[in-house]
Amino acid sequence: MNNLASVIILIKVLWESIRQAFGSLWSNKLRSFLSLVGITIGIFCIISVKSAVDSLQQNVMEGLSELGSETVYVEKFPWNEDWEENYHKYIKRPEPDLDDYEVIKKKSKMAEHVAYSVFQGGKTIKYKSNSLSNAFIKGSSYEFQAIQKLDIVKGRHFTQSEYNSGANKVILGAVAAQGLFGQLDPIGKQIKLAGQTYSVIGTLESEGENEFNFMDFDDVIWITLTNARRFMNIKDGRGVGESLVVKGRQDVASEDLKAELTGILRAHRGLRPKDKDNFSLMEMSSLNAMLDGVFGTLNIAGIFIGGFALIVGMFSVANIMLVSVKERTNIIGIKKALGAQRAIILLEFLIEAVVLCLIGGLIGLMVSYGLITLISVAIEFKMVMTLSNAITGVVISIFVGLLSGIIPAYLAARLDPVVAIRQ
Repeated sequence: MNNLASVIILIKVLWESIRQAFGSLWSNKLRSFLSLVGITIGIFCIISVKSAVDSLQQNVMEGLSELGSETVYVEKFPWNEDWEENYHKYIKRPEPDLDDYEVIKKKSKMAEHVAYSVFQGGKTIKYKSNSLSNAFIKGSSYEFQAIQKLDIVKGRHFTQSEYNSGANKVILGAVAAQGLFGQLDPIGKQIKLAGQTYSVIGTLESEGENEFNFMDFDDVIWITLTNARRFMNIKDGRGVGESLVVKGRQDVASEDLKAELTGILRAHRGLRPKDKDNFSLMEMSSLNAMLDGVFGTLNIAGIFIGGFALIVGMFSVANIMLVSVKERTNIIGIKKALGAQRAIILLEFLIEAVVLCLIGGLIGLMVSYGLITLISVAIEFKMVMTLSNAITGVVISIFVGLLSGIIPAYLAARLDPVVAIRQ
């Protein structure tokens, strides 16, 4: 029975505190509005910046996912530093080439797949009277389709025999297929590329509007490497971009794979023991670590900006509560004279402060959500306010309410009932 009575008393205190909080807001509209502005602005700044940074991070990571999370890229320049500042260190390095690909494929024991790709722009492709200029042509080794995250929406991938023979087969990106064929089914149609007739065997699923796609496969004209060698200058790499990527076996640690690749490439390129590597072995973790630092800094900036507004709002709410204690001193004295404990009075005013801050925080969340939605529609950049961000806003509001209400609540709880009634 004692436990039940305590619960009933607590519920009554909660209800009374919430009712008094709303009553205080309503009876002193201007004062309440000015006091809650700081809370609203603070929560708005923190949650808006956090949502923007989270959305930016999500878009970047979606773009990076194309590179593969369990792969090692053989690169001329490193990803995790500003190579432009150290241009002289890297400019004399050779580009990863076909010979590097072939020696890694032959000698590596830890690699599951090794893929080499070349790409070149400025080509024109035609289908009857339709044409695409400055087409992005990509030629890749057969293993590329086992490493790269590319989904075929119609048709199929290249077969081993088509790769070995260099057959005139092509897979089109979604935008390229739409530009050439419109509503027609492109599978089996014949197109013209580099003076040759190619048969369309597949189309890729659209990647959508993501400004952070590191390679836009919506516009790609994808052929086999053996076919690309007929009209691209692959041997010395002039006029083409190159990519060499290695995917390790599942039971192989990335550091072990990189150590093996380092040994293979150093031996192949004739480097002496004292010579520095003339290549960089990069993986997603290098970019992730760098980007995590950038996104963390942006989040701190948002918290720093919003923190000032929250401090102003906290003092404003504390001022409201002090005024509220002053106005209700007589009532507090009567309650204590009738047996109300200090903890009940303390809890009553703390809850009232928390409710006031929650109202300001919820307004800030609604404004933030409206702005994020408006930006998403206006600039076609996918932004969302996640549930975790909304919960963060609520938790911060509660914490600020507790901080701003603790001193007024303590003063109210410490009042002498006789003195309070006389006042």
